[in-house]
Amino acid sequence: MFSKISYIRLCIGLYLLAVIFSACNNDLSSKNGLIPKDAEASKFKDSEFYNFSQPYLINLPPTLDEISGIAYYAKDTSVFAIIDEDALLYKIPLNDAANIQQWAFGKPGDYEDIVLKDSVFYILVSNGGIRSLQFNGKDIKTGKYDFVTGEKKSKNEFESMYVDSGDIIILCKDCDADKKIKTSRFALNIAASQYHEMAPLNNGAVANLIEDKKVKLRASAAAINPVTNELYVISAVNKTIYIFDSELNPKEFFELNPKIYKQPEGLAFTPEGDLIISNEVYLEGNPNLLVLKNKKK
Repeated sequence: MFSKISYIRLCIGLYLLAVIFSACNNDLSSKNGLIPKDAEASKFKDSEFYNFSQPYLINLPPTLDEISGIAYYAKDTSVFAIIDEDALLYKIPLNDAANIQQWAFGKPGDYEDIVLKDSVFYILVSNGGIRSLQFNGKDIKTGKYDFVTGEKKSKNEFESMYVDSGDIIILCKDCDADKKIKTSRFALNIAASQYHEMAPLNNGAVANLIEDKKVKLRASAAAINPVTNELYVISAVNKTIYIFDSELNPKEFFELNPKIYKQPEGLAFTPEGDLIISNEVYLEGNPNLLVLKNKKK
């Protein structure tokens, strides 16, 4: 027979084991490898190209806690990345993520995204400005493109940038002129060091697609799928990926499991159409890369 004290101790022990077991079940990002599906996986649908519910996980060190943008480097299957506040460029080998290289390129700032075009890296600042980086031996040559348009000064916030047909395009996350009607796009003319406004994304068409009139895109990363020529836009706030066709009509959307996509701020494709998404740290855990293989290649 158990004494009353022994019984209480047993109950406490069983409770603690249940808590630990539950925590282990809820932690889908503790080890590298294919993330196992859990009971909630069925709530989130996959696309014909990607298993969003079961990506391959690559954990990153704490130095990349605020990873805010990524660009794929096909020459040696690595990813170049930036973090939100420090002017640091990182190179992450996908097959050896512990062997990370780092370069400083300037003063601290609010850096949000990165693309690679013609051997030059372009880094987006939250105010719409762009910094360029080019390796010249051991040195880095830098350039600066301030965001200036003909409009009156207003509050503009940008977090996403992508390359389309040779143009470098930035997407508004939160711009005064947009409200809920549109998501403005601007292209940088590198030779002239000037920006010009392009046709926006139609937020109303997105709202009709997802049947939510209150939706606001709030883009945190974007890239063109080289296989389908579709624009993928990820919203960390909405935990959703939106897909637009080559004419910028919203085609599909996929809600993402917040246990896996805790703070998705970076997005890139390989030439074969594999999708790579980066997660900042959110509350706990590690920053990471999520690799989603193109099921149709």
